[in-house]
Amino acid sequence: MQRLLILGGGTAGTMVAGKLRRRLDPADWQITVVDHDDDHLYQPGLLFLPFGDIQAQQIVKPRKRFLPDGVDLVIGEIARVDADACTAVLAGGRELRYDQLVIATGVSPRPDQTPGMLGPQWRRSIFDFFTLDGATALKAALKGFDGGRLVVHVTDMPIKCPVAPLEFTFLADAYFRGRGMRNRVEIVFVTPLPGAFTKPIAAERLGTMLDDREIVVEPDFLVERIDADHKTLISYDEREVPFDLLVTVPLNMGADFVARSGLGDELNLVPVDKHTFLSTQYDNIFALGDANNIPTSKAGSVAHFSVEVFADNFVQHIAGKPMTGSFDGHANCFIESGNGKGLLIDFNYDTEPLTGTYPLPIVGPFGLLKENARNHWGKLAFRWIYWHLLLPGRRIPLPANMSMAGKHQPVKEPQS
Repeated sequence: MQRLLILGGGTAGTMVAGKLRRRLDPADWQITVVDHDDDHLYQPGLLFLPFGDIQAQQIVKPRKRFLPDGVDLVIGEIARVDADACTAVLAGGRELRYDQLVIATGVSPRPDQTPGMLGPQWRRSIFDFFTLDGATALKAALKGFDGGRLVVHVTDMPIKCPVAPLEFTFLADAYFRGRGMRNRVEIVFVTPLPGAFTKPIAAERLGTMLDDREIVVEPDFLVERIDADHKTLISYDEREVPFDLLVTVPLNMGADFVARSGLGDELNLVPVDKHTFLSTQYDNIFALGDANNIPTSKAGSVAHFSVEVFADNFVQHIAGKPMTGSFDGHANCFIESGNGKGLLIDFNYDTEPLTGTYPLPIVGPFGLLKENARNHWGKLAFRWIYWHLLLPGRRIPLPANMSMAGKHQPVKEPQS
């Protein structure tokens, strides 16, 4: 009996379990998923929770519900992986042997990595929204906020869903306008990037949207510390950004056991081949979802598209054949912009987000880098798709690798 061990029961880990249970003979393969609890969190829902648009019980469900029959769920903390012995060790000493290992433990916010972020102002005037506790606490803080300077801040890249801080900023603008108090709130977006986004076409569009909403952008800001007593962000180049209410995205890091096991980089991300997700160190270890170091967004869509490629490759790999699938870094993200509207971006390793329509030319139905109600409803509808189609591993009729259909190529200036 061969053993497939999946560390992490989030989006990528659950999808892997579902797809491979269908592909691997139960008489030949045992599949086990390990996670620290039985609570599966729909992370995109955290964006809406602070504004009262969603309730916690709508975004947390039992992990076991989405694992197919024949997949074992082990609840426990992962202490380390002994890759040479093909063993994962849990806290308490239990050992789980494997023949093939998938690391899908994602990334987590680490406020402890920025001096002054944790302390007397944590969850008082300094909040995060990438955790359930943080988003819940922020909901109460926003409700009681009577005006002043709201700073939305990103510590460093990469982070889970890199557009989420922008979405929060747009939603905050709409939220305070809806309360009739936007004129009493100064909103500042502080980013380590040179602009609103990493790629120029999207950065220009999103930057214009921030300008239209009178949101100040503080670019190229690498935070060195937070002076909690004076409520001020301080950068390495000694710039200061004061705040009354700070909504921060702390440094995101992979699981600590990855470092203890000697499998990660400085952010505890597992180095892998960016097309096949096979570890650069071991030929029986893969890392999927946010847990690896591939140069694309740490977004749910990447987990979805990459698992589609991985499942076919894995079957070839265990049969001793070359892996023929090659992931191209495909990601797409709805960007909520407030007032019942949103945008959509679709891109990969080589192609930046472009204008156009998705997934079909002309008819769409979604507009790329276009703010409209269809994109907003698409984002809301995705929650149903996530629980009922994506997690159970059912096929969604979208290509894993990016298509150029419907996209408008930028016109190149003639060279003189």
